[in-house]
Formats: sequence, structure tokens, C-alpha cells
Amino acid sequence: MGKKDRVFCIKILCAIYMAVCLFGFSAEQANAEGYYLQKEAEEISEIRESSLYAQSAVLMDATSGRVLYEKNSTEILPMASTTKIMTLIVALEEGNLSDIVTVSAYAAGMPDVQLNIREGEQYYLKDLLYSLMLESHNDSAVAIAEGIAGSVEAFAQKMNQKAKEIGCKNTTFITPNGLDATATLTGKDGSEKQIMHSTTAEDLAGIMSYCITESPCKEEFLAITQTPSYSFSDCSKNRTFTCRNHNSFLYMMEGAISGKTGFTGKAGYCYVGALKRDERIFVVALLACGWPNNRTYKWKDTKKLMEYGIENYRFSYFEDAAEDIPKYGRILVENGQTEQIGQSAYADWKVVEERKKEHNKGDGLLLRKDEKITVNRKVREVLSAPVKKGETAGYIQYLINGDVYREDKIIIQNDVDQINYAWCLKKTLQRFWLF
Repeated sequence: MGKKDRVFCIKILCAIYMAVCLFGFSAEQANAEGYYLQKEAEEISEIRESSLYAQSAVLMDATSGRVLYEKNSTEILPMASTTKIMTLIVALEEGNLSDIVTVSAYAAGMPDVQLNIREGEQYYLKDLLYSLMLESHNDSAVAIAEGIAGSVEAFAQKMNQKAKEIGCKNTTFITPNGLDATATLTGKDGSEKQIMHSTTAEDLAGIMSYCITESPCKEEFLAITQTPSYSFSDCSKNRTFTCRNHNSFLYMMEGAISGKTGFTGKAGYCYVGALKRDERIFVVALLACGWPNNRTYKWKDTKKLMEYGIENYRFSYFEDAAEDIPKYGRILVENGQTEQIGQSAYADWKVVEERKKEHNKGDGLLLRKDEKITVNRKVREVLSAPVKKGETAGYIQYLINGDVYREDKIIIQNDVDQINYAWCLKKTLQRFWLF
């Protein structure tokens, strides 16, 4: 074989070797990418609605108020004794734990579940709050309402006002204990409308989120709802009671921090509960989750939703998403007054947080593995004088899946007056050392 033939053969062998290597690498890479894509899809597989017993359900990020999973989340339904989380937080915010509550005949006549308090007896508000939450006593709920507001009706107004402040859109409180109830609402025009003691899973989750993350009494709320058992007496020391916590979820999952069960004939079994893992706080709300003989359904649904949240959601900070975006700057102002003729006028600006009302909580939120925060900044390049301090010159939007989640405004920090005859005369005289 000649020299040219040997060189030719070597070139052919090299070409074949390179082709095999490239093909092998591409196939291996493709297989790897396919594996990880499949793996990721498996890891974030959605919960099928049919796999939940509850007619209405929500998994919420308590820190941000964002709904992470929902099933019929805005359907208006009775809420039974989950009502009592609102009763508790209103009582904590409006009253003092050392207040003395006198039991009325109406309160003493409430149906089961009862503490069996008697007309004329007196109790400290603190003790009745433990009775309310640990054993879900209906008579204690009414006594608390009357002690705080004077009547059940007046207390219900406070509950509804608080619900509105929290951001509830479809919640109506009539009673402090959650027993099935309706009322007639008379409008300004004299028309009458029947209303029902009711909420939605989304609103109920929002109330719990407020109670454990935002309320000035959140520590007291958590302390009461986490207590395994509590003993107390009436003020005269004639009767002694022991209440035990019936929220079994506290012992079912690591990190469970609060919750309230409920049941009535119309509402079925209901539940709202919270769990904390590292910096993540999840809230689950369930309505119409089975009827008698199905009392464990609420625990199964709660665990399924909590596990879904724990496995798939991680905390993300808005600041991390916008770390490369300046928070301060300045904008050129046309026809603006300056120190000297010929200079350019500028208005200083800075970013001011002004989040969407329904998401006005926290500096971050929980995101699924296939989600991310994207940031869109829009600021005007040029302004025309006069410019006033406090004017809006743009915004920074934080988007999730293309939807605006939070919006911070870009606000002007100084006035810039418009050039006028008096300014021109003054600056001209200054220039020629005459003023």
C-alpha cells in the first residue's frame, strides 16, 4: 500500500470514529434530557379533582395569599364550626383576655356541642376562648360574642367587617358558632334578600392565613389552637372544666401548627388547617368533605394537599428576581429649571412598593418547580416640566405565568419647575454679575 493510500485510509477511519462519537453523545444526551423532562413531569403531576372527597378545596400559600391548588374554590357553602377561627381572632383583637363574661340565658341555651355554662355564671374571656377552639362549644361562642359586642348580631357585624378587611369576597357571618343559619337582609330600597351563613374555600383559607401570619394577635391565636388540653373554673370557683383539643391534624404531620374542624347537617364535615415547613406556610380549607360515616375524609384530603405543596413548592423572593434592576435613578426633564442656563434638568426617582391589594403580604411567595418570577420594568425616558414630587413615572411588575402578581411604582422624589420669564431674567442677570 502506497503512502497516499495509507493517508486516505487513516482519514476514512478518523471520519468513522468521529461520527460514532458524535452520534453516541447525541443519543446519550437526548436520552438524558428525555429522562429529566419525564422525571420533572412526574414530580409536578397535578392532583385530580376526583381524587378529593371535598366538594370545595383550596391549598394556599399563607405568606402571599396565593392559591396553589383549587377545586370549586369560589363555591359558596356553609362552613360549620370553622367559623370559630374568625370568632377567636375578633375576640382577641377586640377584647382583653382578663375580661369577665356573664352568661346570658340565650348563650346557655345553645345546642350541642356545649360546655354547659349556666345563666348568670361568669367566666374569664381567656378560658372561654379555649373552650371555643379546643372543644368547639357553641354556648361559649355566643357568650364570647355577647361579651365583646353586646349581642350576636353586633358581633356578626364585626366578623363581617373583619372578613372584608382581610379580602374575603363571598363570606357572610350570621352566628359566632357556625350553626346553620339564614337571615333577611333589607336593602336601602326596602327590598329583602335571604342570606346564608356561608363562605368559600378560598375565603376560609384567607381568613386562616390572616390569623396566623398577619393579625397582631397571631401568637395568641396559635398558642390557643395548639394547646393539647386546658383546665379552668368559673370566676366563683364553683365549677371546673377540662377541654381537650380535637384537631387530630396537629399530630398527623410534622409542622402542623393550627386548625379547626366543623360539622353540621347542611355543611357536612369541614376543615381548615395550617402547616409550616422551614419558611413555607401552607393552609388547606375543605368544605362539604363528606357526611356521617365519612369523618376521616377531611384528614385524607388535608394530607394529600399538604404533601402536594411540600413536594412541589419552594419559597422565592421578589428581590432575587429583580436584583439586576436599579431601585433609584433619574429622568431628563424638558423645559425644567436648573442652577444655570444651559444645564439639563433631571427628576430623581425611586421604586416604592405598592402591591396588588389581594397580594399585599410578604416579600416572596411559593413557586412550583416549573414556575418563575419574571420582572418587567417600564419607566419614562423624558418628562416635561413642571414635574411634582410624588408623581408616577413608571412601574416594576412581577409576573407569574404571564399574570401580574405584584406591581411597584416608580415615584418622582423632587419638584422640577418649568422655565418661565422670571427664571430666565434671574439667570441672565446672575450670568452677567448683576444679581
